[in-house]
Amino acid sequence: MTITELPFGSWPTPVTSESVVSVAVRLSEVRVDGADVYWSEGRPTEGGRTQIVRRGADGTGTDLLPEGMDARTAVHEYGGAAWWVADGVVWFTNWDDQRVYRLEPGGVPVAWTPIPAVPRGDRYADGVFARDGVVAVRERHPADGRGAVDVRNEIVRLRADPSSEPEVLVSGPDFVAAPRLSPDGASLAFLSWDHPSMPWDDTLLRVRDLATSTDTVVAGGPGESVLEPRWQSDGSLLFLSDRSGWWNLYRWTRGGAVAPVSELDAEIGIPAWQLGSARYAVLDDGDIVFARWRDGYDGLGMRRADGSVIDLDLPFSVITAVERAGSDSIVVVAGTPTAEFGVYRIEFGVSAPRVETLRAPREIALGVAEISVPEPIAFPSEDGSGVRRTAHALFYPPVRSGYGGPSGELPPLLVVIHGGPTSHALPVLSPSIQYWTSRGFAVVDVNYGGSTGYGRAYRDLLKGAWGVVDVADCIAAARWLGEHGRVDPHRLAIRGGSAGGFTTLAALTRTDSPFTAGADHYGVADLEALAAETHKFESRYLDGLIGEYPAERDVYRDRSPIHHVDRFRSPLIVLQGSEDPVVPPNQSQMIVDALRTQRIPVAYLVFDGEQHGFRRAENIRRALDAELSFYSQVFGFALPPEEGIEPVDVENLTR
Repeated sequence: MTITELPFGSWPTPVTSESVVSVAVRLSEVRVDGADVYWSEGRPTEGGRTQIVRRGADGTGTDLLPEGMDARTAVHEYGGAAWWVADGVVWFTNWDDQRVYRLEPGGVPVAWTPIPAVPRGDRYADGVFARDGVVAVRERHPADGRGAVDVRNEIVRLRADPSSEPEVLVSGPDFVAAPRLSPDGASLAFLSWDHPSMPWDDTLLRVRDLATSTDTVVAGGPGESVLEPRWQSDGSLLFLSDRSGWWNLYRWTRGGAVAPVSELDAEIGIPAWQLGSARYAVLDDGDIVFARWRDGYDGLGMRRADGSVIDLDLPFSVITAVERAGSDSIVVVAGTPTAEFGVYRIEFGVSAPRVETLRAPREIALGVAEISVPEPIAFPSEDGSGVRRTAHALFYPPVRSGYGGPSGELPPLLVVIHGGPTSHALPVLSPSIQYWTSRGFAVVDVNYGGSTGYGRAYRDLLKGAWGVVDVADCIAAARWLGEHGRVDPHRLAIRGGSAGGFTTLAALTRTDSPFTAGADHYGVADLEALAAETHKFESRYLDGLIGEYPAERDVYRDRSPIHHVDRFRSPLIVLQGSEDPVVPPNQSQMIVDALRTQRIPVAYLVFDGEQHGFRRAENIRRALDAELSFYSQVFGFALPPEEGIEPVDVENLTR
């Protein structure tokens, strides 16, 4: 094959911003109701709304929500578990008003919860069916409330009669989640936690006797995170706990005994940023199929009824939902390194699992050989005190059939930082990553200390050390790749959104920063401001990541990039949604104003109507293309003229 040599970053590619969002959907939750399978699709081309899709037994797919309705909840601001279904009837929380609606087959949605005193003030999620209605989480924002202080999180019962007021079943804890009724309807299992803990820190699993309102604490407490309680037909309760250092399966019986079901050096659980996670399912013969993270990759395993545990030979590298579909089958939302997320049915009643595609991932304009596949890497780092340790990342080399860089030239590197910061990089085909690799960029997606998927000890490395450990690991990843001759050490860019935006800014203020450019997507510039102005779910999050405020005010100020703009030396592009409730727009404005004052090259785009993360197709496109235009100006390569990319204005840039 003839290789055309062009500067890295300038290779022509079919992966344009238009192709990234074209027919793009965010597949997430899945439910099974008889022979029908339901799932949710977030659609950028429909303004970012979430549609519920039903696939009938004959394979026909049907969109259930009429135009203007959006199955998305604002509980915890991050949402999750916004809809549920039984006997063909769908209940869902509508984004615009946060009321619960009931949708009969062939009917129209009917509002089922009262009009709240405050617009969007009563928010519902994580529902489960009861004999006389639905039990769900409600987050109530009172009219005379004082921000996050007066927001109440409760478990309520929605009666079958829509004219009745919801009945409060559980109130008192700062947060509640996963209400699950026992098979006889007499007991309610639920999770709770209080400030300053987050659900991946310390939670309690309780079982409430609904007749007497007495609680039994099943598991959890300081240093233990419990997730996903599920009642079994025999009255026992399965759940996930990280008491061993890894989120594994446990079983509680009525006699009060808790016993391990799986004992793996792998994570079955995932951090509960959103409600309704589903990482395991129990088959009729007692086998449990579960998803588990190990060494940066997800996969499916099975705990057999005899106690043995096996890995299942399936291609999936990320699984976002596992749902029982029959006596010997499950349905999953899953993806691979060479395919986006799809919906699949997996049957186990044969010699080898049989996979049926229910909702195929979209085709992208790259052959399998042209897709950059993530390579798990481990590299040395330290926490700032000289203690050496190992950090982790996924490395994507540049790949484009028929193209290469000039002789002797190495590719520029984009260091990608996930949000959270308690989250992790996903080794699944991402057109937004292939957008860069197919143009000649190398990408490294860093699972810095604090990321999930490597056990509790690794996750806890970030306690009190946000802005230190994460920054050190991102710098270490870039330097390690440069030292090993895989990237150009003089063209290192760092980019991230939300918490990743903070790490981006913090890294660029380091006096020893190796980065020559940065992209901040709705990131935190002032930790003090964030501590004083954010939503309830994260209002005490920084206590664990930084320290208690205001007692540790000096640490907050020292870690805040806004107080170190004099250290900025590298150009920065900032992208922000105008209605972001998690990281308010003034955070971005502060850093941009400061850089302008310092005469540092800066580009700034604000997207009207966007919240925390961009959901609209036109804004996703513009953000990608603007960032590419920014790098082309900073690194000095030409944009492919056939794409017609609108240049972004980089203030104060001279070449």
